[in-house]
Amino acid sequence: MNNYEKRTLKKKTAIIQAALSSFGKQGFSDVSIKDIASLAGVSQVSIYNYFGNKEALVAECAKIIMQDTITLAEEILVSEGTFTDKLARAIQLCQAEINVSLSKFISTEASKDSQFIRLLVNNINKLKKDIYMEYVAAGKKVKVINNDISDDVIQLFIDSINGLGLTVSEEELEKKQAEIIHLFLYGLIGKA
Repeated sequence: MNNYEKRTLKKKTAIIQAALSSFGKQGFSDVSIKDIASLAGVSQVSIYNYFGNKEALVAECAKIIMQDTITLAEEILVSEGTFTDKLARAIQLCQAEINVSLSKFISTEASKDSQFIRLLVNNINKLKKDIYMEYVAAGKKVKVINNDISDDVIQLFIDSINGLGLTVSEEELEKKQAEIIHLFLYGLIGKA
């Protein structure tokens, strides 16, 4: 890596950390690009050049929040055990770890910013879908998941499940999690 690449990486990292800190404390609406640039020690132009806009910074923040979850999910996928057990563990992990990560990064004040939460949840759901699709590919490979079901349809189904967090309270979702996992694994008419 040459010096230019090192400086670029250093600036991007500083910007992402500043955005994560600012969004986590104040939410999305109350934080400006100018605020992030000042905290990161870079120009506003650098932020626009590297990321384009604040929404893209939220996507980067989601990646940071999801980093540990993604690593653990990948470890589960290559671990010993049946595919269905691994998938159930990954789904539970995604729900539990994300809640822990969110509480670590997001203040009570920031959680009141509905625009920020919507952007963050949408980006987290995209990352969760990527994890689930890795599992789907592995499940198809070992013939646990029917290859006749297209990835597009599976992605629509995953989007529906991920969307539950926007319409159902967290407490209710936790109560229903076992049923949701069962529905994901076996469908409406499937083995028990």
